[in-house]
Amino acid sequence: MSNFISRDALKALMSSGSKQTIIEALPNKYYAAEHLPGTLNIPHDEVHLSAPRLIPDKNDQVIVYCASSDCQNSHLAAASLHKLGYANVYVYAEGKKDWKEAGLPLESSGGAK
Repeated sequence: MSNFISRDALKALMSSGSKQTIIEALPNKYYAAEHLPGTLNIPHDEVHLSAPRLIPDKNDQVIVYCASSDCQNSHLAAASLHKLGYANVYVYAEGKKDWKEAGLPLESSGGAK
């Protein structure tokens, strides 16, 4: 079972300089168009392949998000991370839609947006 993280808590965490890995669990084309700053793209169906290589420390704090509260990709990715043995997994369930609606910055593959 994943823990949940709010937009404000995630924003504070990102600003704190503490170590965490934030993952967008959507297909690459959505990540390339826009994503939260400093995040990795691991589509939910590739977690089992990519996470061990990209996140070698299973005790790292990992936050997963996807498009919105209607999207299940973040929950699927979090479940896969748990199966792989990651201990500190959080889901930002409201996702990119909530972040964008709050007027917070997004990046695209070409840089800040």
